[in-house]
Amino acid sequence: MPSNTKVEVRRSPRRRRTVSAYRDGDTTVVLVPATFSRAEEKRWVGRMLQRLEAREGRRHSKDAELHERALELARRYLGGARLPESVRWVDNQNARWGSCTPEARTIRISRRLVGMPSWVVDYVLIHELAHLFHAHHGPGFWELVRRYPKADRARGYLEGFSAASRLEPCDQGDAVEDVDEDLAEIAAED
Repeated sequence: MPSNTKVEVRRSPRRRRTVSAYRDGDTTVVLVPATFSRAEEKRWVGRMLQRLEAREGRRHSKDAELHERALELARRYLGGARLPESVRWVDNQNARWGSCTPEARTIRISRRLVGMPSWVVDYVLIHELAHLFHAHHGPGFWELVRRYPKADRARGYLEGFSAASRLEPCDQGDAVEDVDEDLAEIAAED
């Protein structure tokens, strides 16, 4: 745990057996049952701090991998002239696949992309990297994005994925009636 991190233990009479922890700025808050002894509290605080650090370490490792991937794509397809300062996965983007702050040269990629084909993730990275050159979606921006050979295919994939996730099931009764009517018409023609 970093030396500048403070730990705040909160005892709750409503908690019976569960312990949880989270970061709040530079403070780690650990929630424990009020019935814990000081020894149990100390043991659980240590355990929860280790878990938080392990989880954050995995997250930082994945961010580092994503950043390296973006740097490679920038060099390969965009000449490597403008490289991002940071590239990281985020959980708070539900309406976008990625975002870029050109002034700070930071890119955020939605964790919703995890598990999608790598060429789709690469397309989103290229899209955001192109914003380091062009803030808006003008012709120059799209010229850069289309340097990625699978740009159109990946765009179609994401559009299809988005459309499918908004689909509502069709009313099966209407479909069956339509088929029955079509069959009746065909039979009448014979």
